[in-house]
Amino acid sequence: MWHSSTDPFSKSEPVEWHPYSDMDNMMIEEAFKAGTTHAMMDDYRIDFEHNLHISNNDVKNQHHVKRMLCSGDEKHVRSERFLSNPVAPKRPYGDQYGFISPFIKEVAKGLNLSKEQLPSKNETIVSTIVEKAALGIIEEGEKIGKQREAEQIAKMLMEKKEEGIKEVWKRCALLYTMTSFLYAKTNEIMRVIGSEEHEEIWRSKILTFGPFCLLLWDNPFDRKAAEPGTILYRGTQLSDDMIACFQDDCSKDPKPLCSFQAFTSCTRNRNVAEMFGNVLLIMTIRIAFTIDLEPYSNYVDEEEELLLPEPDKHKITKNFQQPTEESNTDVYYDLYRYRADYYASRDLLRGDDDRRALSRDNQDGVDYDWD
Repeated sequence: MWHSSTDPFSKSEPVEWHPYSDMDNMMIEEAFKAGTTHAMMDDYRIDFEHNLHISNNDVKNQHHVKRMLCSGDEKHVRSERFLSNPVAPKRPYGDQYGFISPFIKEVAKGLNLSKEQLPSKNETIVSTIVEKAALGIIEEGEKIGKQREAEQIAKMLMEKKEEGIKEVWKRCALLYTMTSFLYAKTNEIMRVIGSEEHEEIWRSKILTFGPFCLLLWDNPFDRKAAEPGTILYRGTQLSDDMIACFQDDCSKDPKPLCSFQAFTSCTRNRNVAEMFGNVLLIMTIRIAFTIDLEPYSNYVDEEEELLLPEPDKHKITKNFQQPTEESNTDVYYDLYRYRADYYASRDLLRGDDDRRALSRDNQDGVDYDWD
């Protein structure tokens, strides 16, 4: 942890300690256990002899550090998992686009993969895609001054290169749940899908972030749709304009169908979601494919459930409430609550029996329209 006070050497200022990101913490710990005198990060270095955090750009910018063992009783949740990313389209969600995200389809096309050649179906290509994912992550990390962090992520991914798709996927899930630029940037670029002014942004990442996103999307384990009636929550910070978009859609009849474009982190715990932002999205699943990330995360208290960027079309209706004293949401904001009922393509589903039977294996018979 590092001492974040304005003057960390002052004895009069209150002590404020903050943890490092997951990736930085891992690199610092590896260097410490290796017996080195310093740990080099992208923006700073750690002097173990003097317990100092020293900026790489200004040697006078120093902070105290201390090493602590985490207690199993400590609870941590992270606001960035449930808040919108800096680059976003004018609307908080996109148009409907079928069962497969345009980004995933373009990644498959860029890798010359047919639907029969996806990693979960063809183990022979797994190591190649892992290599491409690792190289792409390093390339993107270098662009934003995160080369060391990117190399650490790539190293962890490459460790599972020859262990088959199941172990590779579990490592991808772990990496996605960790605090690093990988989570932030993949979401940032996928959330702009549907915005014409940002189209070049996501298309430019097809062969860099794309292979990792394909591996994460192609879950080889639970291939069945989430249980209908499951309720997920996402607290988020929306501008007045975006809230107005929601309000406008809520007034329409019939209600429009739309979709989240990116991997969307939600939680099964409403109390967690209400800790963040000025909007609470309440999602009652009818048809959707989700991943329970809790078994792979160091932040089990988040109860994170990941909505995949595929058939998640939802109809939005408005359920407005003011914050209550029991709510953890900021009392200075009105809390707009929206219920999003998730639907799959009506062209595929026919009645409740088909809904119950839907799985990603059933989708294999559907024309993915990769071309």
